[in-house]
Amino acid sequence: MTANRSLLLLPGDGIGPEVMDATRRVIDWFDRENRLNVDIGEALVGGASIDAHGMPLTDDTLERAKSVDAVLFGAVGGPRWDGLDFSMRPERALLGLRKEMELFANLRPAVVYPALSHASSLKPDIVSGLDIMIVRELTGGIYFGEPRGIEDAGGGERRGVNTLVYTTHEILRVGRVAFELARKRNGRVCSVDKSNVLESTLLWREEMTRLGAEEYPDVELTHMLADNAAMQLVRDPRQFDVMVTTNMFGDILSDCAAMLTGSLGMLPSASLGARSGDRIPALYEPVHGSAPDIAGTNRANPLAMLSSFAMMLRYSFDLQEEAALVDASIGAVLESGLRTADIMEDGARQVTTTAMAEALVREIEKRA
Repeated sequence: MTANRSLLLLPGDGIGPEVMDATRRVIDWFDRENRLNVDIGEALVGGASIDAHGMPLTDDTLERAKSVDAVLFGAVGGPRWDGLDFSMRPERALLGLRKEMELFANLRPAVVYPALSHASSLKPDIVSGLDIMIVRELTGGIYFGEPRGIEDAGGGERRGVNTLVYTTHEILRVGRVAFELARKRNGRVCSVDKSNVLESTLLWREEMTRLGAEEYPDVELTHMLADNAAMQLVRDPRQFDVMVTTNMFGDILSDCAAMLTGSLGMLPSASLGARSGDRIPALYEPVHGSAPDIAGTNRANPLAMLSSFAMMLRYSFDLQEEAALVDASIGAVLESGLRTADIMEDGARQVTTTAMAEALVREIEKRA
């Protein structure tokens, strides 16, 4: 490799720094082996940034995030910042990055490794072989619609308002991401909405239908109401290939799918923007959050963070072989019986965050 790529690490709060340190061990191995020439920077975000700079996301950190090839994000938040105004909470950093980097498509795979089929909250015969990709629209919908807020309605009453809005452009661009992914997988897209009661998602269904017919006739498109989709995820999850849905429904359904895999500690994600030249703005993060109750104990599961790194190799750096190497090594380490506390089961050996990362590096070395 001759040209260096650029990567910004944002460890954040809680277990974020611990799982980021674990991932850094793997990144350093790829760098030493000249399989990932990367210029790495690091910055504070979330509560750590509030403590140091008085705000969850500084202008400097935002500009750095917008200038690199990829951002690897840990987690933000914790009880020590709960008393802050909503606009200053650590979580606003992540929302700010998504908005300012224009990351409109959130990819959340839910894969059950054979060694963890018994760790799922569902029976092994229901989840064995599960491989779903949930595509969540990330910058529109009810989380960003206006008007919003809490207002005095008079007579001792208050009123909370949030607005669910989608445009054709917002729907089509995330729809194309889902259809393109399906073409590389099993050729099926299920679009999830609530078109029976919400006009904004009736528009969603109509535009998805038109997009499929006009641009992707080779991909099978089905539609499902959000409440039924939640039920089907726990009844027969293997019926799905790619699911695409709105911001709020995607938030809920992807966390539901996470538990099918055995633990939130196993679920990675990628947030992608629109291509500009040869670059696609991208942020990669585990889904598990900051888990302040175990922060600093070396008990966190780093595998979601490491799987997010594998997604970064695949989608931002086009290193398909290296991404597959990480994924296969994770599977092999789990097959060997190593477990962190969140996925511990009878007959397995519990290890620390650090030990899990070291085992993964050894497995990667062996397979490479």
